[in-house]
Amino acid sequence: MKLFTPSHSVRKAFTLIELLVVIAIIAILIGLLLPAVQKVREAAARAQCTNNQKQLGLALHGYHDVNNRMPPGCEPDKNSAGAVTNSWGSSWKVYILPYIEQGNIFSRWQFTGSSGYSNAANLQFVNRVNIKTFRCPSSILPEFYAVSHNSGEFQMFTSYTGVSGSFADSTISTGWPGIVSGGGILYPNSKVTMVGVTDGLSNTILVAEQSDHLRDAVNQPIPGSFGAITSQGPHGWTMGANGDAREPPTYQPGGDNRSFNCATTRFMINQRGLTNNCATGTCDNTGPNIPYSSSHTGGMVALLGDGSVRFLTSSTPLLTLLQLSTRAGGEVFSLE
Repeated sequence: MKLFTPSHSVRKAFTLIELLVVIAIIAILIGLLLPAVQKVREAAARAQCTNNQKQLGLALHGYHDVNNRMPPGCEPDKNSAGAVTNSWGSSWKVYILPYIEQGNIFSRWQFTGSSGYSNAANLQFVNRVNIKTFRCPSSILPEFYAVSHNSGEFQMFTSYTGVSGSFADSTISTGWPGIVSGGGILYPNSKVTMVGVTDGLSNTILVAEQSDHLRDAVNQPIPGSFGAITSQGPHGWTMGANGDAREPPTYQPGGDNRSFNCATTRFMINQRGLTNNCATGTCDNTGPNIPYSSSHTGGMVALLGDGSVRFLTSSTPLLTLLQLSTRAGGEVFSLE
């Protein structure tokens, strides 16, 4: 009698060639998928950046509703009698804190004793505080940096700057600290009302993006002495101006006319080929003519005076950008 012997199938292992083919296919699929993932991430970051600027627009309009004017772009502190002192005051970013759900900081803020610069109590309120509305997710700048005037205190790198106005000739070297215009909405000691924006709120930039480094001729970042060169400078997003800064173009002769957290348009968006140079307004402490920049592909997000947000491409003609930066230049054009 023949006994039945069950057969056992032997499962073959993958050969080395088969494994290599599978790995190659996976690598190709990842290579095809990665750009799509990056595009989705950038689209989400740009959407968040756009939303941030919309929130800034609501905050600035909220300030205007309460005070019948826009906040100063930057200003010095004043004494109890309301007279200007020579201490460094605060920027527009401080004045809108109650309107971006940061009233707990604003309610304790002391607008005396160099409020935006070296006031020890104020510095504690913003030490290592990340206010998401002030930060574009695409920014490649450090999240925090040590403020130069007080060891141990860190402030966030914000991504947005107020627009002070424009100056048409980008080739002029003026010496310290650069050119500060008062033709826009947010400039030293500004008190602009909406009715004063005669070019039209929808044709005037209120806030622009600075979420990338200043770049040299070969597109390399110029970090400066403080990590990155933006209009907020080495002293933080709270920094304003001092008593020498009058409403442009009237300045104290020989004074310190720096205007922190505000920019005067002289260069194109994402302009390359610049240097850390105060004579052209692009120095790290601080130049008022540092270009607007972003890590978004092809341009930057900008807030207009009417609260709308637009994406302006890097190829936007400089003349158009100059015109968009003034509130009463008399230009006749539309972004639509």
